Amino acid sequence: MEVASKPLSNSSNVVVGANSGSANGFTTRASSINRALDQIGDKWCLLILQEVFWGVNTFTPMLQGTGASKGVLSDRLLWLQNIDCLRKDCSARHPVYHLTKKSIELYQNGLMAMVWERTYFSSPELDKVELVHNGCGKAFWPVMQCSSCDDAVRSKDIQFSPGLGAGVDQRVTKTRRRSSTTSDNQNHSKTLYNNLINLLGDRWTANLVALAFHGLKRFDEFHQELPVATNILADRLKLLINEGIFSQQPYQHSPLRYEYHLTDKGRDLFPYFVTLLSWGNKHCSTGAGDPMALTHNPCGNPLKAQVRCNQCFDVLVATEVHFKL
Repeated sequence: MEVASKPLSNSSNVVVGANSGSANGFTTRASSINRALDQIGDKWCLLILQEVFWGVNTFTPMLQGTGASKGVLSDRLLWLQNIDCLRKDCSARHPVYHLTKKSIELYQNGLMAMVWERTYFSSPELDKVELVHNGCGKAFWPVMQCSSCDDAVRSKDIQFSPGLGAGVDQRVTKTRRRSSTTSDNQNHSKTLYNNLINLLGDRWTANLVALAFHGLKRFDEFHQELPVATNILADRLKLLINEGIFSQQPYQHSPLRYEYHLTDKGRDLFPYFVTLLSWGNKHCSTGAGDPMALTHNPCGNPLKAQVRCNQCFDVLVATEVHFKL
């Protein structure tokens, strides 16, 4: 099953590839997903925001909940304040960190992460968590639908094309490395989507999955779009194969070369990336317009995906949902 699009190609006037950039940064195709990942896609940032969504908003409980070191936690808390995703209140004995309007609007992204996690992983404690929609008073499950035709949003039904903001982004080089700590050796009592965070809490891994939704399949295609060392790219592709997100299929036998295709498990990450793209369009814009336009082929309209309650089909917002254990 393929996405209804062709692999992205470079503009005739701009060269974007693995060698683009400088000592302090690099150039990639303009992307709201990349911009969002550069802000909040780090594993520890995702874990911190998830803790605060649960109501864990002081330093020591966050330390216990995320499994981060004191230095890492302090660094990420400061970063999230600098990008206006957390607000620090020092009026109490211990500083309290609150969500901002910007971070609250990641709520639908979190719901789609939870849907994927519940589909592919089982945790007896977390499986008991029930979402209740205050609007209709019923326990519900989040669903993503097109606002124009109310059909489910599926990757195979989406066409991608350059938007008004198409071009290139200058991205800052970061020294953060992919954490080798996994959900198996952490104790997160309230982590609703820890497996997803462990998988996608690294921008190269997340970038590869996002590019696969645009139709890229081959090592050289990924390498052209991502200015990353070939050994790192090979490592991330191997990880995605081992995690069942990509399947490896030979397309050339002498020498042996492979294509990397999204599995059902990989395709089911599409709603997560759609909400990330929407958030990036709104909160990480350069003012030039959206870099990518999405069309919902069944109705032919520009895609505006909405996460809704599957009982009353109202759009879900953070202030109208509560958890029952």
